[in-house]
Amino acid sequence: MKLASLRTASGTTLGILDGGRLVDVAATAAERALDVPVTMEQLIAQGPLGREALADLLGGEVVTLDPDAATFAPVVADPEKILCVGINYRKHSAEFQMDVPSEPLLFGKYNNALAAHRETVGLSPVSNQYDYEAELVMVVGRRAHDVPQDRALDYVFGYTVGNDLTARDLQHRTGQWLIGKSLDQFAPTGPYLVTADSFDPAHKRIGLTKNGVPEQDATTDAMVFDCAQILSCASRYLTLEPGDLIFTGTPEGVVCGKPAGQQDWIRPGDVVEATIEGIGTLTTRFA
Repeated sequence: MKLASLRTASGTTLGILDGGRLVDVAATAAERALDVPVTMEQLIAQGPLGREALADLLGGEVVTLDPDAATFAPVVADPEKILCVGINYRKHSAEFQMDVPSEPLLFGKYNNALAAHRETVGLSPVSNQYDYEAELVMVVGRRAHDVPQDRALDYVFGYTVGNDLTARDLQHRTGQWLIGKSLDQFAPTGPYLVTADSFDPAHKRIGLTKNGVPEQDATTDAMVFDCAQILSCASRYLTLEPGDLIFTGTPEGVVCGKPAGQQDWIRPGDVVEATIEGIGTLTTRFA
């Protein structure tokens, strides 16, 4: 099932991309007096029963929106945690001039960094080295603590596209990456979330364009640590909660990996599009 969080006149609602139509779940439920989850958070909490209810909803008359005109919200509105994995593609470690880690290099962002598909991200004058990072993002489906690797993907609700935006000069100003990673709107996600029962995170192409020019192009097979290894490792240290986001790392092709004279940092007016096969394309505009 391919889902979205949408902003409508009546508030944030769950959307379902069903063929070419984008179903407004809250409006449909109101018209037909249905008791179904109407937000992503409600659906995550209800699990398989919620998905079954939505499948039944699609069998009748539905209220639809134009996907090209819809206003998207961040896929999850208020995750307790936004975890990220650094240096998780070998060629990215080489361009970043860092050793391949022996276990997932975990860091975090905060909820102020959340942004949506087609949202305009404001670039603050605190930096002049703004960079992109296309990433596959896991959305946790149920509480996970010390989960074995062979069961880790059972705890994933779904997958979405993320862009781990980074101010490189701030990232490297101190030994901590936080300020370079968690500026306002620096964690766009979307436009869609594909539920884990219909998506295999392996063998998926991941790419990014800036103003239409290809910059990143790889597959998730090139990850140092796959999704199961990442979730299992993180759950040893932190109890993961439903709705938590895990950015799984970016492939080579980021601006900071280019020779100094070729580093074309993100500027106001740029449009960056991150695409993951089977999920969709996340568009971010800058001002």
